[in-house]
Amino acid sequence: MKNEQCVSVPFMVLGIVFCVCLVAANLLETKVIQLGPVSVTAGLIVFPVSYIINDCIAEVWGFRKARLIIWMGFLMNFMVVAMGQLAVWLPAAPFWQGEEAFNFVFGLAPRIAVASLLAFLVGSFINAYVMSRMKVASAGRHFSLRAILSTVAGEGADSLIFFPLAFGGLMPADELGKMMLVQVILKTLYEVVVLPVTIRVVKFIKRMEGTDVYDQHISYNILKINEIA
Repeated sequence: MKNEQCVSVPFMVLGIVFCVCLVAANLLETKVIQLGPVSVTAGLIVFPVSYIINDCIAEVWGFRKARLIIWMGFLMNFMVVAMGQLAVWLPAAPFWQGEEAFNFVFGLAPRIAVASLLAFLVGSFINAYVMSRMKVASAGRHFSLRAILSTVAGEGADSLIFFPLAFGGLMPADELGKMMLVQVILKTLYEVVVLPVTIRVVKFIKRMEGTDVYDQHISYNILKINEIA
């Protein structure tokens, strides 16, 4: 019998990729790209992957393991932001020519850093919660629907928090609303496009791990990080 307090290699790999995606997304957010008629941040390239991994973890190992990995992602992201700020504050060598570009990437304004971290926490936990509750309610059926709806809920909460906190008062309200809507739609479409891959990954891990957790009679208190199984 497996020790439920242990973490497996697949869980560890997904956790590492999850944290890397979050850190990369924060760095890529500093560039705005043009996709046809709309402008979005380059973080769109990688950030939705974190929600896909969140879905996989909540589906295979349950909410408690998802809670652990979300907090780990938050702490790793916070550490990178903090180390980046420290590097920005330290005086540059007189001969170094990259100060302005470095500060642009790593010198996040406190307002944007707080908005990003808070939006990630709320969105990720809502995503995991919806995935968990819908799995129990549907007796494990309709994974595709659960994955899409949990992403819409999580991404929606993320955008509703991040954009007003980060850019409120800096752009017209209608433009802000448009940007929020576009981000949610594109990130959800991203999930739909890669859904066939997600389904195969989840099935493979379930077979490999021999586990398929249903979150019955558990606490959804996000602060109970000591409960990893």
